[in-house]
Amino acid sequence: MNTKPKQTYGLFTVITMIVGIVIGSGIFFKTDNVLQSTNGNITLGILVFCLAALSIIFGSLTISSFAGLSDEAGGIITYAEFISKRFACAFGWFQSFVYLPALCVVVSWVVGIYACQMFGLPPTTSNHFLIGIAWAALCFLYNILSPRLGGLFQNAATIIKLVPLIAIGVVGFAFSQPAAAFSVAAEPEGFHWLSAVGPIAFAFDGWIVSTSIASEVKNSKKNVPRALIMAPVFILAAYLFYFIGVSTYLGPDRVIALGDESVASMVSSLFGGFAAKATLVFVTVSVMGTVNGLTMGLIRMPYALARRDMLPKSGWFLKHKNELLCSGLLAAGVSVVWWAVHFFMTKYELLPHSDISELVIIMTYALYAVLYIRVIMLHFKGKIKSRAHGLVFPVLAIAGSGFIIAGGFQTRYFPVFALISLIVMAAGYWNYKARSKRAAAGPH
Repeated sequence: MNTKPKQTYGLFTVITMIVGIVIGSGIFFKTDNVLQSTNGNITLGILVFCLAALSIIFGSLTISSFAGLSDEAGGIITYAEFISKRFACAFGWFQSFVYLPALCVVVSWVVGIYACQMFGLPPTTSNHFLIGIAWAALCFLYNILSPRLGGLFQNAATIIKLVPLIAIGVVGFAFSQPAAAFSVAAEPEGFHWLSAVGPIAFAFDGWIVSTSIASEVKNSKKNVPRALIMAPVFILAAYLFYFIGVSTYLGPDRVIALGDESVASMVSSLFGGFAAKATLVFVTVSVMGTVNGLTMGLIRMPYALARRDMLPKSGWFLKHKNELLCSGLLAAGVSVVWWAVHFFMTKYELLPHSDISELVIIMTYALYAVLYIRVIMLHFKGKIKSRAHGLVFPVLAIAGSGFIIAGGFQTRYFPVFALISLIVMAAGYWNYKARSKRAAAGPH
């Protein structure tokens, strides 16, 4: 049960997994949401991007301290064990049954949105969901049967997705009139601009998923921390480049009006319909790569829980030669439930200018803050020597998490999803407590 997985991946794959998950969907279809929240104020949008970036940059730097202490399978679950086994189980249940499946569902649905634009299909809810479900099912299939293939696709998709991001940024700067676009900035109403935190948190989220393959990374105690430091800085620079480029070229009002079609509209107006179609191909592959990376993380989470006897019938997940088979099947089943939830929320427009992923993402930052506090405690115990990694970075990461959580309360239904998350975590906590008591009692 404690045999270590085969070390398959190198530093480049870990970096591309982080960049590939984080960049790929949010920045392309959340830019209009950010501008909507800031009342078209580009300067304020940039400021919120930078403030929200504190959570990923300093969060990554803080989590890298855990990655340097352990290379056990499970990633974030392993790091949560530095607090307690029960907390790790609760956190693992949240990741396995709420956070990752909800994220996979929403990003797969975005594949459907861009695929409809690319092939000229009617942009109906049914088409978006059917295409998204088909791609999600395929991702589950090849990642379970051939993990190496999933890693290769992640590398390729990450390189492909940088093409439209950089190209649109360059075009936006070259052909726009930034002074005019910035001059129309309106004053935001009260603290409504904080609602921009939700879509930006979505655009930045996913970096933690890369830790799920830590035990499969060569020289992971060095390579995982390196990747967690290098990737986030690159992501922030790329995001700002894109956001300023598209916002100044089209203008804030037009970006808001076009919504998810702003990328195609911008390229089409400059280079014609063929270039717009080509850009959509790159964007669609980009989002597909994000789904792939999330799936890589999701299918490993139940297995990581089972190795620690944190699931009912844990042995069932460990008895097959393909260690990801049963874990992946459970993950797929949970995803079906979240597909139903997302369909209901979307069909009845219960979350205008938002979706379920933003709600569960905000909840994760409250849990990350607990891990950041633990890093500070380990520093004072002498287990993390660096003052920067053990004190300065965690404090800044906590501040970034607090900013995102404050923005979460501006999002409708956040308390409902927070309650669902807490119920799932409580179930995991009491499950582990009950199993520990039975194990301690021994056979009767």
